[in-house]
Amino acid sequence: MTSPIGKVYLVGAGPGDPGLLTLRGAECIRIADVVLYDYLASPQLLAGAPPNAELVCLGRHGHGRLMSQAEISDAMIRHAHAGRSVVRLKGGDPSIFAHLAEELAALEAAGVPYEIVPGITAAQAASSHAGIPLTQRDDASCIAIVTGQESAEKESALDYAALAKFPGTLVFYMGVTTAPVWSHALLDNGKSPATPVAIVRRCSLPDQETHFTTLADVGDVVRRTKLRPPAVIIVGDVARQRDLENWFATRPLFGRTVLVTRPEHQSQDLSNQLRRLGANVLSQPAIEISEPHDWSAVDDVIARLHEFDWIVFSSANGVQHFFNRLFALGHDVRRLGNAKLAAIGPATVAALAEYQLRADVQPDTYRAEALAEALAPKARGRRFFLARASRGREVLAEMLTNSGAIVEQALVYESRDVTAANEDIATTLAAGKIDWTTVTSSAIARSLVGLFGDALHETRLAAISPLTADVLTELGHPPAAIAEVYTAGGLIDAILDAESGKP
Repeated sequence: MTSPIGKVYLVGAGPGDPGLLTLRGAECIRIADVVLYDYLASPQLLAGAPPNAELVCLGRHGHGRLMSQAEISDAMIRHAHAGRSVVRLKGGDPSIFAHLAEELAALEAAGVPYEIVPGITAAQAASSHAGIPLTQRDDASCIAIVTGQESAEKESALDYAALAKFPGTLVFYMGVTTAPVWSHALLDNGKSPATPVAIVRRCSLPDQETHFTTLADVGDVVRRTKLRPPAVIIVGDVARQRDLENWFATRPLFGRTVLVTRPEHQSQDLSNQLRRLGANVLSQPAIEISEPHDWSAVDDVIARLHEFDWIVFSSANGVQHFFNRLFALGHDVRRLGNAKLAAIGPATVAALAEYQLRADVQPDTYRAEALAEALAPKARGRRFFLARASRGREVLAEMLTNSGAIVEQALVYESRDVTAANEDIATTLAAGKIDWTTVTSSAIARSLVGLFGDALHETRLAAISPLTADVLTELGHPPAAIAEVYTAGGLIDAILDAESGKP
């Protein structure tokens, strides 16, 4: 029996910011067996594909060979005939200068079903993120999207005389390297040399650039600034430079690159907050979190949970791994009985809330000493279970014991150093192109020094607490910012204060 034929989804990835992918586009990626993606599509979108999906880059200008259009069409058809769901992920919108006509013809000839999923166009994104309206009541009642690169196999089909008289906004795609050609063609056909022009490079991304000039000077600006694609060029009265910067470029961390070093599964919240503030966020986990090799000590505690008065969690990881094991053994939260719960800080409290549980104690200061002090009045003669990591300070157990508590501990997860850094991250860091590196625990501090060594002097370190700051300082890398509130939000506030020059 032959496999049923698959389906091809021609998905617009939008202009670059992964948050601008449509909901339907995200749905298609989630069910994909194969993703054939353009280099202009954000790599972050690929994280939405199934773990076993085949991810195929179609090439990048200046970085090796680009797949031909015939090869791309053949790949889509081959995978679909094998019964796979194929996502052809295109930058921007599939219907604008993206070879959609050729791909549809090939798919239809091969009898392959398809769906077209539109995306936000580069023209729309450049307009929104540079604060330039494409239409305006008095100056531009229409828009023309124009290619700056025509096929060498045909004579030019562009009527520059008509474009020069066009009563609205011209938006040039792929027009950077040919700027002298099309600008002179417009000038030769009577368009005013003083016509405003805006060049928006890498629109919607944290390193977006906007250059304002005129039609007479656009070629010189491209040459002088050595501008490279991708860029959209807006020509018309709407492209006049304004006195104030637009909303996108005035975000407080716009243009800054921040390295997040938390384990991958814990980094999303911090990364998203930083991106909303305009930062270019890179990820290099410094530690890995995993289950313990031996669950026997935890299993023994779970069998005797009724004996404990308190269960104490000093991290969100501890909460997650403890309850995962509880459920794996066939129990539910009723197994906790009358035991009270203590959590070291807001993230740990939030992790308990995911199981519909509330912490009975959370200290005002999110560190082990403060948690022990908060529990001390309730400690004498009471039995405490500490769900802990494979490494960490003993201060909580020692202080509770000194307060008269009966303390048992068990490892509910293991923390290990990452021993090899991503080569691109290491190169970027050594070149001084990472403005901030976040350090959210003492273990991460030590691992980072092991990973990068003296290259850490090329970035500013932001520590989540004085304790983490002390470890960094002892290792020869004092931080430039220290959070006053020991949370992801507090860490970001410390970076913002440092950026604004606040002590």
